[in-house]
Amino acid sequence: MKSSASAVWEGGLKDGKGRTSAASGLFTDAPYTFAKRFEGEGGGTTPEELIAAAHSSCFAMATSGELGRAGFTPTRLSVKATVTMEKVDGKPTVSTSALELEAVIPGIDDAKFQ
Repeated sequence: MKSSASAVWEGGLKDGKGRTSAASGLFTDAPYTFAKRFEGEGGGTTPEELIAAAHSSCFAMATSGELGRAGFTPTRLSVKATVTMEKVDGKPTVSTSALELEAVIPGIDDAKFQ
């Protein structure tokens, strides 16, 4: 299985702008900028937001699979990923991706779930 997305950047780092698209067509030309990524200003997305979306959706599916193998079918798994970017050796680096899970799973007690 292969998945792909693409990005185009035009201009300098701080005054340029970019757009990103998924090969599936789910999103096309979604904008991203330096200001949104590093200053939290303006519209569009950030690479870290896209990483968070991928991590949270992957974790939800994997958790559903593990629950299924244990004989449980979740009604709802809601996962929030918070990706942190900070400078490491002077360069912006993704340092963590923290996951929060809220789950509704009929027939399972907390101890079994844990």
